[in-house]
Amino acid sequence: MTTASATSPATDHHEILIIGAGAGGLSVAARLLQAEPAPRVTLLDPAEVHYYQPLWTLVGGGVVPKEESMRKMADLIPWGATWIQDAAASFDPERNTVVTAAGRTLTYDYLVVSPGLQINWSAVPGLEEGLGHYGICSNYGYDPSTYTWEALQALGRKPGPIKALFTHPAGTFKCGGAPQKIMYLVADYLRRIGRLDEAEIHFIHPGSIIFGVPAFAKTLNEVVARYGIQTHFGHELVALRPDQQEAVIRYTGPDGEPAERVESFDFIHVSPPQGPVDVIRTSPLADPQTGWVEVDRHTLRHTRFDNVFSLGDAGNTPNAKTGAAIRKQAPVVVENLLTVRAGRELTQPATYHGYSSCPLITGYGKLVLAEFDYDNNPDPSFPFDTAQERYSMWVLKKDVLPRLYWHGMLKGRA
Repeated sequence: MTTASATSPATDHHEILIIGAGAGGLSVAARLLQAEPAPRVTLLDPAEVHYYQPLWTLVGGGVVPKEESMRKMADLIPWGATWIQDAAASFDPERNTVVTAAGRTLTYDYLVVSPGLQINWSAVPGLEEGLGHYGICSNYGYDPSTYTWEALQALGRKPGPIKALFTHPAGTFKCGGAPQKIMYLVADYLRRIGRLDEAEIHFIHPGSIIFGVPAFAKTLNEVVARYGIQTHFGHELVALRPDQQEAVIRYTGPDGEPAERVESFDFIHVSPPQGPVDVIRTSPLADPQTGWVEVDRHTLRHTRFDNVFSLGDAGNTPNAKTGAAIRKQAPVVVENLLTVRAGRELTQPATYHGYSSCPLITGYGKLVLAEFDYDNNPDPSFPFDTAQERYSMWVLKKDVLPRLYWHGMLKGRA
């Protein structure tokens, strides 16, 4: 492995330049370097550490320590790859050029764009300053996930009635089941300590249904009923008043006009609004309607720039944004990129059909494994009904998938 700092005079031209060393970038890099002959691969990413974010729900539920979700980036860069520890600041795909935050100009033959997405904490006034205090939690961060567990234990010790809110953001965001997973863990925790009957639990959701795939929605509605959770569809969190422990909720009033109400809380878990990374949204690579990288939904090749591919959360493919989707996307990107690199047309391309997986925790030791495609058809990996709550799928989530991620997926083996 060769590592170049943001200020080192590394070669400016790169055969395959990969933007982002997250799940997508590392998986693609590892697979490319296994090709014969292997191309020259460069990863552009400023991060010192890499996180396996799906564990953060379990951190918030007190199941695993947050340190299990983290590895040093230097230990994950595939052997043979060059790592430039810097960030992309602008793209000029007409000239095959990327300018970095440190001012370096990088040229490339092929570009793979996988910088993830952007969490817009400031989109909810009061969230940034309140997070980590006043019972305001979010598992969308390494340190904040630890506070979720602290706040949950404090909630269990609180005398008298308990009120907990859980919010689902509008628009596209990663891990669509995350707002529900922690809600069910909190409810199950309160049940275990004998306080569920004293708890008022509310789910604030701007959409109209609990889950988009009917087979899994049926089970989740049963879970909601079991815990006595009150659902509020067509409602959205728009602001927090941290020191007053109040949430401002917007909804459509009886007259069809927007209305707002204020809900008090002892505990609130916020899944924040998310969107494309700014440098992507404002670049020529973006779909002008959405700001995500504009690619063919099946080949993952850019629709306007033939030497550009994208995968993961950054793309405009209409699948759920999960690590499981990336696991299926990476082989497609690699096969199609190598075909183009060899000078051949994509007449019979590798194709991605929208597979995604959402391991929906429904309590301690219980999990529904939702797997589905672009059309919200179930796409199971196991020969049994994963729409049912199972302990075996809990073990898969907690113990098997992290190992598969670190030792398989990121090394191009799974």
